[in-house]
Amino acid sequence: MAGDSSIAVILLLTDLLLYVAAAETPEVPSMPPWYVAVPLDIAMVAPLVFRRKATLWSAYLVLLIGIPHGALELGAASAFAVMISIYSVLVYVGRKQGLLYLLATLVTSGLQLWADPPEDVWVLAIIGIFSSALCWTLGEFAGARRAYHEEVEARLHLLETERDQATRIAVGEERGRIARELHDVVAHAVSVMVVQADGASYAVDGNPEMAKRALQTISETGRGALAELRRLLDVLRSDGDDEPRVPQPDASALTDLADRIRQAGVPVTLAIGSDALAGLPAGVSLGVYRIVQESLTNTLKHAGQGAQAEVLVRREAEMIDVRITDDGAGRAKQLVPAATKTGSHGAPSGPRRLTVPGGNGLIGMKERANVFGGTLEVGPAPGGGWQVHARLPVRLAT
Repeated sequence: MAGDSSIAVILLLTDLLLYVAAAETPEVPSMPPWYVAVPLDIAMVAPLVFRRKATLWSAYLVLLIGIPHGALELGAASAFAVMISIYSVLVYVGRKQGLLYLLATLVTSGLQLWADPPEDVWVLAIIGIFSSALCWTLGEFAGARRAYHEEVEARLHLLETERDQATRIAVGEERGRIARELHDVVAHAVSVMVVQADGASYAVDGNPEMAKRALQTISETGRGALAELRRLLDVLRSDGDDEPRVPQPDASALTDLADRIRQAGVPVTLAIGSDALAGLPAGVSLGVYRIVQESLTNTLKHAGQGAQAEVLVRREAEMIDVRITDDGAGRAKQLVPAATKTGSHGAPSGPRRLTVPGGNGLIGMKERANVFGGTLEVGPAPGGGWQVHARLPVRLAT
């Protein structure tokens, strides 16, 4: 409203100056008294302040007040206000209402010229017609641009909504898949406990040492399963389907996975640190396998012909560090600047990567890392290619 108020003030000051100049000129016929002219001038421009919020009310008030304002010849505010109103109705209301208002303006102006025709009536009529046409043309351009921007904003809002919905669906599907896999892990632990308990019951009299070892195994297995259940309670869901229950792979199957990827055409170098996989909880071991599997699958699909991949798995205190890199044949070199970060022992642990959005595979890897309280970094590798870096805690809180 600040801009519209400025327009109204400028038109008001112009009319007041014309009124003062006409009152001081002897050749000009007698002007109406100031207490009539000033309020009418103010009323003439006041509706322009609300031309965006109440466009039709403002436009028709301008047209109505312009009749006495023009008849008394108080200035040019009535003509300019009507032209501005034609533009405003067309832009902010629509073409149909704009056409009706234009016709009402032409009829009103024609009746005024017919009732009190000036000497240059045809000149004024031509000026009025061309001014109305100019305002209409400007309104058409502005209205089309406004409609275009509104459509673009609506499409952007729709795309954002669809993107968020797709992300939620992908996260839900991945969590459901994780829940099904963890079902197998917990079922395996319970099966081990049942078998060991049966064995202990048979051996408790004849072989107490064997029964003791069975009870120890039951205790360790139960504690591990309980720790995983507490950690992953938020993601366990009732799957409600009849999918067959099959044993899930773990980190010890990385060698077979690397062989399959090599057979598919991508040379893979697999380096597993000594004792890196010893004592891993079943859920963490499964998470390591799935992250490596998804990363190598992405390398196979996206890295290009002739690409090579390297998988490095190592143990760092209570964390397991998994790094999968490829040389990304045919891709651009380093895309983001690398900034080193410091590991738990003070040594640089590699470049920090920007987390980038991706498909469901990246979403799934991130969900797996978050479930176990770890971190996942995905991004371009120094010198080109792509890198996935995951760090998962080895021991789950009980």
